[in-house]
Amino acid sequence: MTRPPIRKAVEADVPDLLPLMRKLARFEKYIDAFAITEEVLREQGFRRSPPDFHCLVAEDNRKLVGILVYYFVPFTFRAKPNVVIKELYVAEGHRSKGVGELLMKAVAKEAKKAGCGLIKWWVAKWNHRSIEFYERLGAKIDPDWHEFQMSEKTFQDLAAS
Repeated sequence: MTRPPIRKAVEADVPDLLPLMRKLARFEKYIDAFAITEEVLREQGFRRSPPDFHCLVAEDNRKLVGILVYYFVPFTFRAKPNVVIKELYVAEGHRSKGVGELLMKAVAKEAKKAGCGLIKWWVAKWNHRSIEFYERLGAKIDPDWHEFQMSEKTFQDLAAS
C-alpha cells in the first residue's frame, strides 16, 4: 500500500468524518455520551470563524482512512499557542502502515507554522499500543500533572452555589 495523502478536511468530508469519530468513541468507550452530529461538525468546524476545531484527514482511493482533530490554545505561559490533539483515529486495515505517523507529522507542521510551543494530548492508560506509538515519535508522558475533570452537573452545581 502506498502512503495516503494527508490534507485538511473540508466541509464535504463531514459525512465521512462522523463514522470514523463514532468508531473512535466506541473504541475509547465513550459512545454512550457521544453527541457529535454532521450539523455540529459543519457548524463548529467549517462555518465558524475561527473554527472550534481543525481536522486533518488521510485519504486512500478517495476514502477517508484516518483523522486527526486538533485545536489551538492561543494563550499559554510560554507566550506561544499550544496545539491540543483531541482525536487521532486510523481505520482498521490501515493501521501499522504509517498513516498515524503521517497525520502526526502534518499536525507538527501546522504547529510549527502557527509558532506553537507545545503539542499535547491525552491517551487512555489502557491503550498501550497508542502509548508505544507516541513514544516512538519522541513524545513523553508528563509525570508532573494529573488531569482533573468537572462534569456538567458538577460545574453547574458549583456555579449555583
